[in-house]
Amino acid sequence: MASAARDMPDKQAPEKLDPSVYRICFVALFGPLLSQVDATIVNVSLSGLAAELHSSLSTIQWVTSAYLLALTLVLPLNGWLLERIGAKRLFLVCLTGFTISSALCGLAWSAGSLIAFRAFQGISGGLMAPMAQMLVARAAGKNMSRVVGYMSLPVLFAPIAGPMLAGVILQYATWRWLFLVNVPVGLLALVLAFTLLPEDRQDLRPRGLDWGGLALLSPALVLLLLGTQSIAGAIGRLEVVAAMALIGLFLWHARDKADAALVDLKLFKGMVFRACAITQFLSNGALFAGQMLVPVFLVDACGRAPTEMGWMLAPLGLGMMVSSLAMSTLTRRLGTRRLVRSGTALATVSTLAFVWLAWQWGHGHGLDLRLLLPALFLRGMGQGSVGLPTMSAAYTAIDKRELAMATTSINIVQRIGGPTMTTLCATLLAWRLEVEGHSAFHAGMNAYGWAFAALALIHGLIWLVAGRLPAGLDGHPKR
Repeated sequence: MASAARDMPDKQAPEKLDPSVYRICFVALFGPLLSQVDATIVNVSLSGLAAELHSSLSTIQWVTSAYLLALTLVLPLNGWLLERIGAKRLFLVCLTGFTISSALCGLAWSAGSLIAFRAFQGISGGLMAPMAQMLVARAAGKNMSRVVGYMSLPVLFAPIAGPMLAGVILQYATWRWLFLVNVPVGLLALVLAFTLLPEDRQDLRPRGLDWGGLALLSPALVLLLLGTQSIAGAIGRLEVVAAMALIGLFLWHARDKADAALVDLKLFKGMVFRACAITQFLSNGALFAGQMLVPVFLVDACGRAPTEMGWMLAPLGLGMMVSSLAMSTLTRRLGTRRLVRSGTALATVSTLAFVWLAWQWGHGHGLDLRLLLPALFLRGMGQGSVGLPTMSAAYTAIDKRELAMATTSINIVQRIGGPTMTTLCATLLAWRLEVEGHSAFHAGMNAYGWAFAALALIHGLIWLVAGRLPAGLDGHPKR
């Protein structure tokens, strides 16, 4: 009986959190919100930018690509910078850089200057998401599960707000305001951050920069991002192979450097942190792979217009929002392990519904919206119940002094997981389509069905790994 009681999550009424925790959360989330919105706001205006700046669409595409590549390039530096100058000062530096670069983007005079300023903007934005996570984790401590739902707001809000804001701006103003709109928001965030964020100079642990690790890991992440975007071509596959080789060399280098490495691999020796990292890798991969597969199936297979995607995919975001808003209560009542496994099971079942939808399409029955929309909603709820509690468990399981390195490690693992799982599912889909000769009807499971089955398998792997997560909220694996 005593053992069973220990295994149950703490259902007692939680103690009241200090109001400063919520103030820090509010300020910290300005960073990833600005970064995420800016990653999506430009996409809807690329053709207009090409015309305004007298450039080709292939060239102006680098307005988006330069931002994402620069963001990826600087990510490995996060832990070293945090330990060297502190979270508050680094946050202020990045907010300042992001605000200045936004103003410069709004004043750009050519496609080349805009691309260069967007790279500068990506460098500033790339560090703000992991910094926000660390600021929240440091402030909340063991109560991380109480505020973890707030960390999902930029992820949920940005894909909706970015295109909507872009549409309003382009209707009533010039393209320059796509970037200039960040300036007043950035200035407000700077004032709030300077005023409300606590000083953390006592947590500084200055050390030398691991130049060898940086020379291996940053190019590896960039090559992986580039390669997975063009995996169908020989150059794309070569870039992925080169990225994998560089990551392997980095792991060997980091093990040799030990504490002086750019990323401290000793973090992964802890069972809970290792399980959380693997879960983050797989869940982020499943999220991105699903975001690729579902629209491709609806547009290419079912013949739906791209303009229909907004309302058809809305239940997915709504499901994620519902689970995120209930995250504190769900985590407290179920505990980390049961919540993640329940969410994964829900995501798996709803993904299998897409296998059935693909089978129906392959047999000429058309698209059943009565199954599609609930499946998307449940898939969103399931996915929303995995990433945030897992991240909370990872930060709770380690010493507070290791938070800077932990946020860097988790964000790198997430960044690798997305393109890796997306590439696997996309490659499987392309192979099956080639085997089937793009035929519309099949006696058995078609190419889309195989791809969704692979996605369901990824969710199944998450369910298995989640068995190593802590049962309660304290970051320790209770049995």
